[in-house]
Amino acid sequence: MGYVSIPRNEHTISRKEISENALKVLHRLNKQGYEAYLVGGCIRDLILGKTPKDFDITTNATPEQIQKLFRNCRLVGRRFRLAHIMFGKEIIEVATFRGDHASQEGQTNISKRSQSGMLLRDNVYGTIEQDAIRRDFTMNALYYSINDFTLRDYCGGLKDLQKGIIRLIGDPQTRYREDPVRMLRTVRFAAKLNMAIEPATAEPIKYLAPLLKNIPSARLFDESLKLLQAGNGYKTYELLREYCLFEQLFPIIGRFFTNNQNGYLEKIIAQALKNTDYRIANNKRVNPAFLFAAFFWYPIIEQTQATCVESGLPFHDSFSMTINEVLSEQCKNIAIPRRFTSTMGDIWRLQLRMKKREGKRAFVILEHPKFRAAYDLLEMRASIEKGELLELAKWWDEFQYSSVEKRILMVKQLNKINKRKVKR
Repeated sequence: MGYVSIPRNEHTISRKEISENALKVLHRLNKQGYEAYLVGGCIRDLILGKTPKDFDITTNATPEQIQKLFRNCRLVGRRFRLAHIMFGKEIIEVATFRGDHASQEGQTNISKRSQSGMLLRDNVYGTIEQDAIRRDFTMNALYYSINDFTLRDYCGGLKDLQKGIIRLIGDPQTRYREDPVRMLRTVRFAAKLNMAIEPATAEPIKYLAPLLKNIPSARLFDESLKLLQAGNGYKTYELLREYCLFEQLFPIIGRFFTNNQNGYLEKIIAQALKNTDYRIANNKRVNPAFLFAAFFWYPIIEQTQATCVESGLPFHDSFSMTINEVLSEQCKNIAIPRRFTSTMGDIWRLQLRMKKREGKRAFVILEHPKFRAAYDLLEMRASIEKGELLELAKWWDEFQYSSVEKRILMVKQLNKINKRKVKR
């Protein structure tokens, strides 16, 4: 397999933009007689004028050979054996060239596939040419050499990058079956980089989307954060819906979407994602617990109401039961950690408690650690539902920023209003 060699004067990558620690690793591997290149996302980002979050290296040295060269190295992963070279907080990931599965003779601990074609283990080592073919997208098969500062392009990735095209290497159906998460990556890169998905790459996604059920739920949780909490959440959500991927990640939510796509559920998901994107753009903290609390609020309310009718239980009992059922079912698809589900439960329960403000209740609620997140959800709901909820959100907005004296007065006024209602 040939490649196009792009000299330094024809590409924009400069050593000044590369991590010093990555350069150290490249130089040491080269000095010991190994091939070593910067590859993948860091090259893509440098070409696009973005600052890479991390720097990945690929080499013909095996993980064990890499470990012998670096005392600060640890080997990780069973499915893909990798070397992590630690420089304080920075980790330089080094992978051995991936090989062709058709030529595995003499290798141990190599590869294994499931019946659906998914790769369960992939430790087949090979040449740089084989490694390029094994990569997912053409734009990620660009290799930078520190020896002569050239860029090697094996799959036409530079042209695709310049034209704004996301293109899988090889047969899309086969590649998606090898790793169904590639469907999520396709959508994520299209949203993140504002690029178009090449037709042949897009075509199989809708009918192969159910393969995501074969992916471990813990891995899908990590992927969900990359999709929805990386600054392009709303645009990613639109693509996930377009390619029938969102319902695979959140099947409970999918059951409650309306035919006209304009119900309270669709509106709150869109608003929550736009707010998250805004916070990330302004370097503010985001918490997946709040985002998921917003996602599931209306399904929980609808399911609670149905449980009330079916079982005859009081609303609060049905509400608690529904929360447990929804979280249990959702975690089969995306394993949301307990530290987040606990916060989600607090946010949901506070939605009910915030309606009752008489006596000391409002003061107790205000001191709750999750009050601010619960108020934000209340405010978001009010902007969608309007009516009495707007008045409630307005009251809590004023209450939380008032002096103690003003708060006491607000509660007294509320008590008087409620007494009048009872007399009527």
